[in-house]
Amino acid sequence: MTGRILVADDEQDILDAVAYALRAEGYDVDVVTDGEAALQAAQREEFDVVVLDVLMPGLSGTEVCRRIRADSIVPIVMLTAKDAEVDRVLGLEVGADDYVTKPFSIAELVGRVHAILRRRDFERTATGGVVREIGGLRIDLARHRVEVDGSAVPLTPSELRLLVFLTDRPEQVYTRAQIMEHLWDTPFVGDARACDVHVYNLRQKLEPDPARPKRLLTVREVGYKLVRA
Repeated sequence: MTGRILVADDEQDILDAVAYALRAEGYDVDVVTDGEAALQAAQREEFDVVVLDVLMPGLSGTEVCRRIRADSIVPIVMLTAKDAEVDRVLGLEVGADDYVTKPFSIAELVGRVHAILRRRDFERTATGGVVREIGGLRIDLARHRVEVDGSAVPLTPSELRLLVFLTDRPEQVYTRAQIMEHLWDTPFVGDARACDVHVYNLRQKLEPDPARPKRLLTVREVGYKLVRA
């Protein structure tokens, strides 16, 4: 599998280990040690995945993620401290697709990158020319374009995957674990709050009044479902 990865972390030992492992798997890897350099690289070059540490000199990883998301749908993975739930939630809220908590297994991070690129390659070949329409939603999978009642809305890769997953079976109730296992392509053992944040972000873009959703509904003590609004 090939791809170009940007890794940003101010801890040199972690940076070196991650870069070495990714290069050993055949990826091209660019490394930077602060947030400003990460943002400049992401705006100047094209990457297949961006890996951002939350705590970096200058701009934080969260702020870098926010600014990248202003004009890019590149998949973003955040590196956060194990006990810093607020950082994980904030990272997802500003558009990160996934997170890995420190200390982490290098193999786990490489596996997350593999999964992101494997899904990308599969979706490019399996969804060409497919357009879905359901209750005012129009999803053009090949162009990564979604329209809500005729107006285009930008979605991150994870938001689009979540929407497509839910439209596979409208009215079907999915648990948080089922949703996250689909998004991450691995058995889900993380924080269910991550699922809630992805759903929250998607509602902000799909619903006229996200506080009173009509399309993406919560099923109390179970999970979520998409209905034809």
